[in-house]
Amino acid sequence: MRIETDGRYSRIILDPGDYYVTGEASVITTLLGSCVAACLFDSKNRIIGMNHFLLSNPRYSRDLPIFISEAGRYGIHAMEILINEMMHKGAKRENLRAKVFGGASILLNRERVGNFVCVGEVNCRFIREFLENENIPIVAEKLGGETGMVIHFSNGDFSVYMRRIGQSRSERLAARDRECWLRAIDMQEKTMLSIDLW
Repeated sequence: MRIETDGRYSRIILDPGDYYVTGEASVITTLLGSCVAACLFDSKNRIIGMNHFLLSNPRYSRDLPIFISEAGRYGIHAMEILINEMMHKGAKRENLRAKVFGGASILLNRERVGNFVCVGEVNCRFIREFLENENIPIVAEKLGGETGMVIHFSNGDFSVYMRRIGQSRSERLAARDRECWLRAIDMQEKTMLSIDLW
């Protein structure tokens, strides 16, 4: 995990296996391929959290239940840590909502794997099943596909800004990402200042 600051603004950049929870004006960012990021928020208590989880095996049998596989173990661990930390910071479980991203099949041709599912497909299936089982509604998702993405999760209006990874030059992408998170923090600061705290 890395933290960038610009004055009083901060952006937290997650690597695979990381998570972060905050009630401050911040943007949480990560780069996704076959991994999945769950962006959870409690809009009443203004707490957000994001994780970035991956799996160690490239394929699983289509007939194997996810919860008894290694896929389930890693995903459950990442989700439980995130939910527990959010509740520790003041979120209420019944208020949690989710936006989920990632799970691309970027390395293998689906037709060549037969009765197996690739990591991205397993991750997509796991996160949907987990959130349904935990009664946490998914309010937005971009799961699957064949390209990676960068996402930015803002605590102002709980928006997630997404950019697919394409052919643009890295300097322009870095500048655009920085502009995106600065704009998001500015917007959330205006939103948060309009709330009366008592």
